[in-house]
Amino acid sequence: MRADRLLSLILLLQNRGRMTAPELAAELEVSLRTVYRDVEALGASGVPVLADRGPAGGYRLAEGYRTRLTGLTDAQAGSLFLAGAPGPARELGLGADLAAAQLKLQAALPAALAGRARRIQDRFHLDAPAWFREADPVPHLAQIAQAVWDQRVLHAHYRRWRGEVRRELHPLGLVLKGGIWYLVAGVEDAVRTYRVARFLAVDTTAEGFERPAGFELAAYWQESTSRLDAVLHQQTAELRLSPRGQRLLPMQFGAAGNRALADAGAADADGWVRVLLPVESEAIAVGDLLRLGAEAEVLGPPELRRALAETVAALAGRYARPTT
Repeated sequence: MRADRLLSLILLLQNRGRMTAPELAAELEVSLRTVYRDVEALGASGVPVLADRGPAGGYRLAEGYRTRLTGLTDAQAGSLFLAGAPGPARELGLGADLAAAQLKLQAALPAALAGRARRIQDRFHLDAPAWFREADPVPHLAQIAQAVWDQRVLHAHYRRWRGEVRRELHPLGLVLKGGIWYLVAGVEDAVRTYRVARFLAVDTTAEGFERPAGFELAAYWQESTSRLDAVLHQQTAELRLSPRGQRLLPMQFGAAGNRALADAGAADADGWVRVLLPVESEAIAVGDLLRLGAEAEVLGPPELRRALAETVAALAGRYARPTT
């Protein structure tokens, strides 16, 4: 809408001071010709936009002029909850709303608070995805988010590790965990979690649904992740860790590694300690523990120690052979 764009142009000049036409075009995602037309339209309507010539020139508002047309739309107000995560806001289709909402908020703040807000934005940034991992492609995220908001039934084509399935879903909420989007949805009188990147196709229907009485997304997610952790970590490994291994453990095993170290016994003469670490199934635990290399020794359970020994022996044999 042109009216929204004109207001955004005024707010940009009000919040940032002098800006060039190319800068305004980049912020508003329009052409230079559109910026020139918009500035001319603002001048004709009585907004005192001044043009300064020369290398240091640009557009600015006349001294003392401030607009109070800072009402937020519903979408812009909602997008403020994602103000610390512009990437996820973009994925949800709220990137433009977030930018406009932030401009309006800055314009409405007293000068001292607006300056503080800008300093915070300059000094702190939230980057949700984990290191060394590409973000999931989520082409259906915006459509799913709209269905969550509108409480519309989804017909979904989903890829599981055992094959593809088709489901009728009641989308209850979206969760961003470690840079990965998950949909929490009702299906067949149960609530389940789906990884958004695994949706092959979604179709939003005109049919609405009622949310389960008393359902709270945050409470469900906490209970669900706790249950998953209990299912995954069904056994405990006893390890000896070198001083370097003690530094590596939290890096490789996160909070579980930190808890294990907090309960560690006294170090021996060489600085090695014994810890108890919750691990997943034997096959997964072998791969996870090998990341500690020679800085760890598995003492038990016996079957896990034996599996590590067999894997290490196979690796030693393979690397002992000359390459061809």
